[in-house]
Amino acid sequence: MPDSTPAMQSAPLPYAGIRVVEFTHMVMGPTCGMLLGDLGAEVIKVEPIEGDNTRRLLGSGAGFFPTFNRNKKSIALDLKQPEGVEAALRLIATADIVSENFKPGTMKKLGLDYDALKTLNPRLIYVSHKGFLPGPYDHRTALDEVVQMMGGLAYMTGRAGDPLRAGTSVNDIMGGMFGAIGAMAALRQRDLTGRGSEVQSALFENNILLVAQHMMQFAATGRAADPMPSRISAWGVYDVFTVKDGEQIFLAAVSDKQWAIFCKAFGLGEMLADPRLATNNDRVLAREWMMPILRSHLADRSASELSAVFEQNELPFAPIVKPQDLFDDPHLNATGGLAPVRMNDGAMSKVPLMPFTLDGERLGIRLQPPLLGEHTDALLQEVGYTGADIAALKARKVTAGS
Repeated sequence: MPDSTPAMQSAPLPYAGIRVVEFTHMVMGPTCGMLLGDLGAEVIKVEPIEGDNTRRLLGSGAGFFPTFNRNKKSIALDLKQPEGVEAALRLIATADIVSENFKPGTMKKLGLDYDALKTLNPRLIYVSHKGFLPGPYDHRTALDEVVQMMGGLAYMTGRAGDPLRAGTSVNDIMGGMFGAIGAMAALRQRDLTGRGSEVQSALFENNILLVAQHMMQFAATGRAADPMPSRISAWGVYDVFTVKDGEQIFLAAVSDKQWAIFCKAFGLGEMLADPRLATNNDRVLAREWMMPILRSHLADRSASELSAVFEQNELPFAPIVKPQDLFDDPHLNATGGLAPVRMNDGAMSKVPLMPFTLDGERLGIRLQPPLLGEHTDALLQEVGYTGADIAALKARKVTAGS
């Protein structure tokens, strides 16, 4: 199976020639490497002999590895053995960036922390992905759900008295993205100073950025933000409607102009003329009695009929879509937003690509998510190991793969 997707970049990718060695697992660290790899960097994933645990996860973790490990090479090393650490150090000596998301102190015990490595390679950029930036909480074990609970996001997502985590790994993914952004900034700084630096990205601080608007709402108004299901919306019409045959659809009219278009499209002349609904703020205050009228008026129309009217009139709307339905989304498929990817069992599926273009082109998959140790031999040979050396390391289970 070819590694590359059919559509290749016509210009060199911006981080071509940058080498990243990552010691990562799960979502946060791998997201950083995926983003840098998509942008052209050579990303070398250092895995334990048994492989990244996400290769074997079930349930909600079953898609982690193929989602976040494209455009990477894999080398399997036992870092509990000195020979494994030595091989890692040889790789790091050739790297521009090291990325890791082990528990605090783990890399130091291995002699692979920033203080040790910057002596080996003063130009090295070292990206650490942690639960918390250094401070009173940094000893705690963090997960996406932990920081959502303690950082206000679960409170805002759930109903009052029922905190609920967001439905995806928002902090892990965004934390990895900020790690990559930090690495990009450090590369630019290295161009100016000639020296590398340490970048730290953390789940908790990422989560605080996500709820900053609600913190500042309180600062601006003196009133605490209500959870999203019970909030006072900023817009008069901005809600999910249950319509014909029990279907649901999100509909919105967020300006006075859109309100007028909405009323005319659905024969609501009396409501358009009602002075109590003249402005968006009036409609926000009138939601308690206004929304039941609108729900009743639209209840006998199908979701597809409402979609057609809203689209024709350039009003905001959205069907309620399940993630698995997105594989067949006509826009994603027409715009190249999905690319063929190899799953853990070797079967092929499709995976979303980065949500931006460079000169009108999406960043494709040059390397499929690697098999465990798929590039071990080639990478070790590159840093000076002979075939006999590699055979000996495999015999002692210091390394594995081909």
